Amino acid sequence: MSNPELTPDEIRQANRNRRRAKLLAIFFVLPLLGFIFVTFVAPIGTMLYRSFYHPTVSELVPETLAQLDKWSESSGELPPPDALNTFAVELKTLAKDRLSGKLAEEINRALPGSSSLIKSTARRVSRTDTAELQSRGNEILFDAHKKWQQVEVWRAIKKSGSVVTADFYLTALDLEHSPSGEIVQRGTQIYIDLYWKSLKIAFYITVLTAIIGFPLAWYLANAPTRVANTLMIFVLLPFWTSLLVRTTSWIALLQTNGVVNSTLMSLHIIDEPLEMLYTQFATVIAMTHILLPFMVLPLYSVMKGIDPSYFRAALSLGAKPIPAFVRIYMPMTVPGLSAGALLVFIISIGYYITPALVGGTEGQMISNIIAFHMQSSNNWELAAALGSLLLLLITLLYWLYDRLVGISNLKLG
Repeated sequence: MSNPELTPDEIRQANRNRRRAKLLAIFFVLPLLGFIFVTFVAPIGTMLYRSFYHPTVSELVPETLAQLDKWSESSGELPPPDALNTFAVELKTLAKDRLSGKLAEEINRALPGSSSLIKSTARRVSRTDTAELQSRGNEILFDAHKKWQQVEVWRAIKKSGSVVTADFYLTALDLEHSPSGEIVQRGTQIYIDLYWKSLKIAFYITVLTAIIGFPLAWYLANAPTRVANTLMIFVLLPFWTSLLVRTTSWIALLQTNGVVNSTLMSLHIIDEPLEMLYTQFATVIAMTHILLPFMVLPLYSVMKGIDPSYFRAALSLGAKPIPAFVRIYMPMTVPGLSAGALLVFIISIGYYITPALVGGTEGQMISNIIAFHMQSSNNWELAAALGSLLLLLITLLYWLYDRLVGISNLKLG
């Protein structure tokens, strides 16, 4: 029996109810959307923006840059005297406002060695009358230092004045512009080697957590409930302990006079302490310990759902235990293993605290260099470019996982 047709009033009331339901749903979702925007979208958007937007120099010496725009840097000749005079006047203003050091820092990134040149010249022009700088500022610059007669210095100033630039990405990839404008490799390869080292360390950690976590997860999935619950507490115990405490405990274990070396020497296994702390080995061991639960939990989730009758059926049909385990049981654990590997690899490649504390120079990763440029060198734009490339790398790994395994098979427990 079909329902009677709705009257116009009932249709309007149903539409109002649907609109109310939508508004209510939006009201409940808004806090989550706001949280995601504040903690995820805005920081990443700011990082991507800062990686190519760099207005510092253009704000410090805008008039000089306006005049340098008319100058052909490929001509091999110095900029016109008016441009040099304008720069001398603006440099005096910066010295008065105590901003000449900021300009020196920015130009030094484009041309190493320029910092002392700009700072010493700023002191010189600060004692000179503005009218004199406007008329013969170029001569005063040349008297201050002969480097002002080099075209490379003015090229560096003009280059640094670009508001939108891809130079930080080039630096992050160990590339640079040649004097002729071509993109060439830098003489010193730093960041690409660090990316490869980070990938290698993350791979080692992933393999170690899989080797340790697979048999542990299998035992937890097949042990009696009481035993499995007790052991699961120990698996989750690292989440209840401060990351800093867990990391510093490895310092006590691995240092020259630490527990490991003292034990080995007391057992006469070694004659002198081993150098374990502040090495790549220390980073791998400490991070394997910290990230092991991220491998065990997805594996345990998948293994718990595997019907043991499959394995018993293979044995009853004449298969030997090891071939049956490899050919029957292990393929069913691939979703958990791949999910755990994805989590461990992605988390470890961006880890910062543990490599900084136990890795030293040898065991540091790309995240430590990003932190260095943010906290010490104050080169936020380069740090943003390095972080953007790291984000791209992680996104690529996530896409590969989705293509090979399927994100729907991500088992997190």
